[in-house]
Amino acid sequence: MQVKLYDTTLRDGSQREGISFTVADKLKIAQKLDELGIHYIEGGWPGSNPKDSEFFVQVKSLKLKNAKMVAFGSTRRPKVKAEADATLKQLFEAGTEYVTLVGKSSARQVTQVLETTLEENLAMITDSIEYLRSKCIKVFLDAEHFFDGYKDNPEYSIQVLQAAEKAGAEGVVLCDTNGGSLPEEIAEAVEAVTKSVNICVGIHSHNDTEMAVANSIAALKAGASQIQGTINGFGERCGNANMCSIIPILKLKMGIDCITDSQLKLLTDTSHYISELANLVSEPFLPYVGASAFSHKAGLHVSGLSKWSGSYQHIEPELVGNRQRLLVSELAGRSNSVQRAKAIGINLTPDSKEVKDLLQQVKKMESMGFQYENAEASFDLLVNRTQAGYAAPFELIDFMVVVEKQRRPSAMRSQDEMMAEGIVKVRVDGEVMHTVAEGNGPINALDAALRKGLCQFYPELSSVHLSDYKVRILEQTSGTDALVRVLIESTDGESTWHTVGASPNIIEASWLALSDSFEYWLITKKCKNCKKQ
Repeated sequence: MQVKLYDTTLRDGSQREGISFTVADKLKIAQKLDELGIHYIEGGWPGSNPKDSEFFVQVKSLKLKNAKMVAFGSTRRPKVKAEADATLKQLFEAGTEYVTLVGKSSARQVTQVLETTLEENLAMITDSIEYLRSKCIKVFLDAEHFFDGYKDNPEYSIQVLQAAEKAGAEGVVLCDTNGGSLPEEIAEAVEAVTKSVNICVGIHSHNDTEMAVANSIAALKAGASQIQGTINGFGERCGNANMCSIIPILKLKMGIDCITDSQLKLLTDTSHYISELANLVSEPFLPYVGASAFSHKAGLHVSGLSKWSGSYQHIEPELVGNRQRLLVSELAGRSNSVQRAKAIGINLTPDSKEVKDLLQQVKKMESMGFQYENAEASFDLLVNRTQAGYAAPFELIDFMVVVEKQRRPSAMRSQDEMMAEGIVKVRVDGEVMHTVAEGNGPINALDAALRKGLCQFYPELSSVHLSDYKVRILEQTSGTDALVRVLIESTDGESTWHTVGASPNIIEASWLALSDSFEYWLITKKCKNCKKQ
């Protein structure tokens, strides 16, 4: 069975609240979708805004290997000739081989929203497709509100599709525009459609009842051969069918080779990449591509996974470019600690004193506000510190932070500036370094001062920088003296790691997470100039 993937992240996906792609963003996403093996990429609505118009000019310079670029727009307006319609003219000028037209397929929508007759709507669809076909453009019809229309007046909804076929459409796409249909309703309607038309039938589902992926699969089983969706399910309201779930379901669960094995391994990276361009945090609990999709916390699960990888996960995460994560917490069993230690090259046995002591240490630290589930680097340091002969690459002696508000004359009071100064004493290989640095805040100042001292011994440390900083108040009823947890994400440009600190003092909590970050990098990267390993 052949299934074509049609991605509308650049059009429907960009309608999600908070997303505003630049032209450069859209070009990068198009390139990424092509690498993933998507068959059709809907680039936007030329003429609806300057960005989309510019996109269709610039996208011609991309050397797409797998995908066909598609322009999106509406049928001609009521009582306007197709050749005089501005939208159709702009679709033609976009220069794409394919165009998707949206047309009403619900009788009620035609009369109450479009405010025209059922006959005129059919003429609008027919004329628009015939006009574009005369320009040698291939056309898909997005049958808007199809499933709601089919419930009210199935004869008319089918008539719309037949009119599109007669006019020369390549295919018709059935849209669950309001996202309120259930899988059995989708299947029933699609079966009726496949008996009524002889062209490609597609499905376009919205996720307002959390059914978009299920509805897409139901449509496929009922005879559809094109599935529309967006990366990460981005879209208006509750979003669209999530292409990052649909693709592995098709390939791994249904045996449909919609993309190659090597392209499937790009799925997680594609998901995170597009989230980053959308300026959104990647959702950790997304199936297949989320950071927590293959995370395991229960000790029983981890014990089972150590014996058989399929005991508590439905696929191997590497198939979709993801990875397994073994979480360590006060609730986790010994197997979690043993397997995590094994992952960093330290062999422990479940019944050993080392493991018992390690678990006690984890429980003690978590009672103080630490949490290692999302701070694996800090946990790895706990494991290393239990090993005989471990020597940290540096030792903190003392630190101090001074924060000062520099006053301006009263006429310039709005230009008052805050200044922070960090003072750090650390010992490296028996030598004490005393450094001072300024920053735009206390943590930035501490970071600069610590880095200033350590880089004299470990120059490669200059490549490490903080990429995210989160603070969580753990005792919200305690006011300003509440216990806080700080989670720091660091990167050296190649890899990323997370460390944690906790304290009633936010600066101390930050320091603990920051120093862990540097120590972790130094012991794992084994930089050539490090004196301590």
